[in-house]
Amino acid sequence: MKRNLLTIATAACAIVALNTSCSMDSKTSNPFMTEYSTPYEIPPFEEISYDHYLPAFEEGIKQQKTEIQAIVNNPETPTFENTILAMDMSGELLEKVAIVFFALTESNSSDEMIAISEVAMPMYSQHSDEIMMNDSLFQRVKYLYDHIGEMEYTTAQKRAIEDTYKSFTRNGALLDAGKKEELMKLNLTLTDLHLKYNKNILTATNAFELVVDDSTKLAGLPASNIAVAAEEAIKRGHEGKWVFTLHAPSRLPLLQFADNRDLRQQMYEGYISLASKDSTDNKPLIKEIVKNRVLKANLLGFNSYADYMTDNVMAKTVDNAEDLLMKIWAPAVKRVKEEVAEMQAIVDAEGGNFKIAPWDYYYYAEKVRKQKFDLDENEVRQYFACDSVLKGVFHMAERLYGITFTEMPDAPKYHPEVKVYDVKDTAGEHVAVFMTDYFPRDSKRQGAWMSEFKGAYIKDDGTQVRPVIYNVGNFSKPTADTPSLLTLDEVETMFHEFGHGLHGMLTRAQYKSQAGTNVDRDFVELPSQIHEHWAMEPELIKYYAHHYKTGEVMPDALIEKLQASSTHNQGFATTELAGAALLDLQWGKINTTDDVDVEAFEKSVAEKLGLPSEVQFRYRSTYFKHIFGSDGYAAGYYTYLWAEVLDADGFELFKEKGVFDPATAKAFKENVLEMGGSEDPMVLYRNFRGQDPNPDALLRNRGLLK
Repeated sequence: MKRNLLTIATAACAIVALNTSCSMDSKTSNPFMTEYSTPYEIPPFEEISYDHYLPAFEEGIKQQKTEIQAIVNNPETPTFENTILAMDMSGELLEKVAIVFFALTESNSSDEMIAISEVAMPMYSQHSDEIMMNDSLFQRVKYLYDHIGEMEYTTAQKRAIEDTYKSFTRNGALLDAGKKEELMKLNLTLTDLHLKYNKNILTATNAFELVVDDSTKLAGLPASNIAVAAEEAIKRGHEGKWVFTLHAPSRLPLLQFADNRDLRQQMYEGYISLASKDSTDNKPLIKEIVKNRVLKANLLGFNSYADYMTDNVMAKTVDNAEDLLMKIWAPAVKRVKEEVAEMQAIVDAEGGNFKIAPWDYYYYAEKVRKQKFDLDENEVRQYFACDSVLKGVFHMAERLYGITFTEMPDAPKYHPEVKVYDVKDTAGEHVAVFMTDYFPRDSKRQGAWMSEFKGAYIKDDGTQVRPVIYNVGNFSKPTADTPSLLTLDEVETMFHEFGHGLHGMLTRAQYKSQAGTNVDRDFVELPSQIHEHWAMEPELIKYYAHHYKTGEVMPDALIEKLQASSTHNQGFATTELAGAALLDLQWGKINTTDDVDVEAFEKSVAEKLGLPSEVQFRYRSTYFKHIFGSDGYAAGYYTYLWAEVLDADGFELFKEKGVFDPATAKAFKENVLEMGGSEDPMVLYRNFRGQDPNPDALLRNRGLLK
């Protein structure tokens, strides 16, 4: 089943580096090996120590092996219940430890966690491979697949059988013994490479610092960002100076507001060269990842890794994904030329005597926005205190889906900054636990994401097991004088990740492997992206956007400016995103194991696409974690734009009926959020929308269709 297919590991020989023996005493004292006595079975984070992970991994693997063997040894004819469902319910202990460990390696890592990863991940990867390459187990699944038309299965059961069969075949079940062994070695190698790649990014990010010792160079920067830079300087031993880092809340305001062009250039070049030199250089790792992915794809019968990855999702083929991107690419690049011309006019009028460069784009785009719309993002941010925006997010969910959020201050949490909420429906029934972790720290990777500490499913007796969902972000930090004031992009990101959270919280799918976000990769972004639209809806803004000092509601005039400027700079944003997606697909289309020069490859893709010189790929390959840090979005970064066709088209229905129309919200909740992966995603979309999505909706949403 999908949840057993995480193949994240490193060299198996590392297992001997630590003692993983598990005595009875350690079992009884290990929080993972007992039932959680916490509210709603939230993991008891305060009780978990480093030495609990490896024994729990080892015991969890041992238990699941026994459970899988019991399925294989069952003398009865295979049924959905004794095979598919039994597999889905196996590995409870392993799931408990893995779900916590993998979460904390991303959001609260440490040298100790990295050391444990180098032991635990090979164990986990090898165990997953052994399950998916177990021929006796596969034969039971194949029997059900071959006889699927002879039984009266529900739609969800049929889909579970089909998905499980395909998961087995995509993970080597049809290979002979020698090729299975080869695939397992490839998976271990890739896991090791992913670990090293991610470690390099985190190390390089934390090592970078742009130290400013002259206050005049800070002209143009918001006071709140200057204050954070001063605090960072003290933290790093540069008291009396200012330090800027590559974390988005530090990097982006500097690029957007700093009048000093040299400062902007230093920051920009620091970012695009991240993890590309010295001991943290990821280029050699990328070469090996690409080679091993080609070998894996070929072993499984595919011409390229991109063919392998798109075969299992809505797109079905690389050509379909690429065709969509190219339809977006041309109008986006055309708009970039218009945007650059507007910016260059300002440079020339100011006597700048230079051509717009990539490190100028954010800065002069902001000047154009002020000129065209009389809109200053610094002014707007005063109304977007983090806590106020979160209230808006919760209010949206209450209006649309009838759920409320009550903080649980005494609930277990893995870091002091985490907040925990009890989510209930209109009848007062518990729906989910929701956690937020919104600010950057050295132990957290960049970006924003959603996942779960506990999955949802329905027991045989009809009892519903409800989930524990969390959102992680890297938003602008509060200072001693001001709360966290979010940028427009951060506001949308909070709504985006909360949309993923709703997908996890509101699921009513019966089976674990189909609950919540366990859907096709190019469908998973629909719930996240459609909820971004509410962030700037006037009706909701008036509820949550209050000036952090005066409490004043955002004035209508300012809201109107936000609406008028909603598609500002979309040429840049779309070109940057589509360019990264196309770069990803080009990496995936490689079908040779010859050495690839990473920088030359990127350059050739940019030239072939006609990437404007003023715009860079959203992520350079050395820090494109989505596609090289794991297999999650490899040859799949296009899915953000694929899903935007759905979300833009879907939100047009809300606009037509009313953004808080109860019937439309109910249709989306019941057909998309609750169903998870229990039905074909396009069927779910049609059930909600009443029609196929219109690709032009994306271009309209981004203001690229005239």
